[in-house]
Amino acid sequence: MILFRSTNGQAPAVNLRGAFHAGLAPDRGLYLPEKFPQLAPDEITAFAQLPYHEIAFGVLSKFTEGIISNRDLAILCRDAYHFPIPLEKIHDRVFLMRLDQGPTASFKDFAAQMMARMFGHFLRDDGRPVTILTATSGDTGSAVAHAFHGVPGVRVIVLFPIAEVSESQRKLMTTLRDNIRTVAIDGKFDDCQAMVKRAFADPDLKHIPLSSANSINIGRLLPQSVYYFYAASRLAKPGEPTVFSIPSGNFGDAMGAVVAREMGLPVKKLIVPVNDNDAFPKFLASGHYDKVVPSRNSLSNAMNVGHPSNLARLVAIYGGQMDETGKIRKQPVLTAMRREVFSTSVSDARTRAAIRDFWTKYQLLLEPHGAVAWQGFLDWLAVEPLGDAPAVIIETANPAKFPEEVEKVVGWPPDVPPAMAAAINLPEDFDRMDADYGKFREYLVQRHAA
Repeated sequence: MILFRSTNGQAPAVNLRGAFHAGLAPDRGLYLPEKFPQLAPDEITAFAQLPYHEIAFGVLSKFTEGIISNRDLAILCRDAYHFPIPLEKIHDRVFLMRLDQGPTASFKDFAAQMMARMFGHFLRDDGRPVTILTATSGDTGSAVAHAFHGVPGVRVIVLFPIAEVSESQRKLMTTLRDNIRTVAIDGKFDDCQAMVKRAFADPDLKHIPLSSANSINIGRLLPQSVYYFYAASRLAKPGEPTVFSIPSGNFGDAMGAVVAREMGLPVKKLIVPVNDNDAFPKFLASGHYDKVVPSRNSLSNAMNVGHPSNLARLVAIYGGQMDETGKIRKQPVLTAMRREVFSTSVSDARTRAAIRDFWTKYQLLLEPHGAVAWQGFLDWLAVEPLGDAPAVIIETANPAKFPEEVEKVVGWPPDVPPAMAAAINLPEDFDRMDADYGKFREYLVQRHAA
């Protein structure tokens, strides 16, 4: 059985079920496997012949042994993944992987759909209800809300920065009812995330069973590793390393790629471009970490994160330690990190230019986050050769989530997926409060008593 330890090193190891339920470790660290299970090269090669849900089973079963039976896991995977994952050729061996075909047109659907089913499975066994707290900078909230909507024994409370999400992102979560509640915060995403983290560590809330569906929860990262295996199995020759360019905010998606690599997926380079919230590329270059406070509001709004939580995990992978405040307690091996990871900051001006140029040259439409990934790939090409390796650019959301910006750049609005079109016309219902933890704690107590 795989055990998970906290990046802060002051909490006991737990199994997958324990890590899932806790979300955040008691010492405020993030859970990582003590050791990563390995996929043999022939297992990875065999993925080329399998549908997505069977690849998900092949990857996740390495972590669920002794926790979820293979029979039950296969059913959960088949039920979760019933939408396409387009791999569109850009040129030569460079491809765009669109992760925007799920229920809320976002890559977050891949993790949320699986998490909801696993939570439901655990709750049927445990018989205890849980309240899931989630902070969102754009797409996480709607994906989590839709995935957990109607799941017995689960309450979901989503916090979002009122001024920094698009209308479609907001309405995909604020139009749901029943066990879903959304709270608009007059502040930044980092305020939302800090309030959620503080609630987990608050002794006055110990009577409320809390968990998280943010990428602080290891249950978010494990399903996100699957699509890297999927892409490589379709595009790479057996044993051939792949380049991935992953637009990064809280670095959960990038950590999914790191999980895949640590499990044996051959990776030539992980490109993790950010927007104007440039704490990580500066750290990678200098070894000195400074949070961006307050976070900067950029066009790629789901990446407006001044202090990415998952940097604690990335630093731990490279032998270092970063606490929840961003303090480096032990430096990672930066030479190895720089060899394997590339990062760059992409401004709004360069984001818009990337959308325009990509459409003009390839007749393929990007949204702002995918445009950051594309520009990050071009920035990397300016300093390192691709050679003959396959490369995958990650598109994380549907362009229709940013209709005004896309239309400004290319001259016409993108087509709207049916689920988004339906949500736009539904009435909203959400609460609103200042970025005040005391008020949020009172809110949680009142909701729990209701």
